[in-house]
Order: sequence, then C-alpha cells, then structure tokens
Amino acid sequence: MKVFYNEQEKFWKGNFGNQYIKRNKSKNIINNNYSLFKKIFKKKFKINSLIELGANIGNNIVAINKILKIKKITAVEINKKACERLRKINNVNVLNESILKLRLNNKKFDLLIIMGVLIHIHPKYLKIVYKKIAQLSKKYVLICEYYNPKNVSVNYRGHKNKLFKNDYAGEFMKIYKNYKLIDYGFSYHLDNKYLKDDSTYFLLKRT
Repeated sequence: MKVFYNEQEKFWKGNFGNQYIKRNKSKNIINNNYSLFKKIFKKKFKINSLIELGANIGNNIVAINKILKIKKITAVEINKKACERLRKINNVNVLNESILKLRLNNKKFDLLIIMGVLIHIHPKYLKIVYKKIAQLSKKYVLICEYYNPKNVSVNYRGHKNKLFKNDYAGEFMKIYKNYKLIDYGFSYHLDNKYLKDDSTYFLLKRT
C-alpha cells in the first residue's frame, strides 16, 4: 500500500533533508548538546529507556547517553540517509518512519525527547504528534524548540511553511493535564557552551 506524506514530511525525506545531514555533522554540536543536557539533567534521573522523535543522525542521542547511560534507545527518523548514520551508533533501535504514522504497540519509554522537530510540523498535525508523545512517554518528556506565545510561520532558508514557532509545551500540557512542568530554560546562540540556536527547553514529568 502506498504511503502518502504531507508537504513538510516530503521536504525532510528528500534533498533538503539530505543537505541538512551535512550541516549537522560536527563534534561541536555533540559537545554543545552535552553541555545543554548536563544542565537539564543536573539532578539524578533514573532512565532506562529513551525514544527520540526526529533523531536525524543521532547527535542528541550520543550527547545525552554520555550523561544518563541509557540501556534501551529508540530513534525515529523520516530521512533514509540519516537513518544510515543512526544505525552506526551502538545500542540504538532505528525506525525509518514518519512520526505521524508511527505505531509501536503500546510501548512506553522513561524519557521521550523531541528537539527542533515540532517547529517543522504544520500546526494542523500537532495534535497527532502530541498524542504520540503522550502514548510513548512513561516518565519524562523533553521538548526543546523555538518558542513564541502563539503559532507563527517563519521563512526557513528561503522556504515557506517549513518552520513554525509556538508554545509547544504549553499546548501539550493544556491537552494532557497529567504532565507537569518541572524545569525549563533557554539556550542562547552567543553562549559557546550551548546550542547555536536560541532554543527554549521544557522538561515535563508524567504524574
């Protein structure tokens, strides 16, 4: 059966997604991510399983695993070439899937992370992704995206409707009230310790 993808999914499955991989290949990115995760997970967290939605080539996974030493890791990524890179990382179960179409038969993970991904999903599909997050997360959810109080579309490298800013964590918690905010913060692009983008992170706990 033929699988249909929306405009944004085709964008990341195709040539633009392939080019993004080349821009994402850097030890500095892993080091910067490590500093951010070290800040977020400064307290002791018992996390045995992790899933990342939109993992690309695994920079987040490599960085966070240096801190948390996670036993079971699953990476979901729509771009085929990125998945080839992901499979080179030890102890990672790689799913070359659309987040919107993902089915994992009631599996749940101690920590779900989604970073720089919700911003590339059209607003009309966000509730589907929020539902996936709620279904897959058992303890903690880490959302790290561009923040704006309301959803706005931003020109992205000359492309329209490919990047959106929003209060993603706020929207998610408004729908799923069994999650509470336990930490949040901001990474500034001029701080060499952190990500090279102005991103806001939200750490949520399931109650």
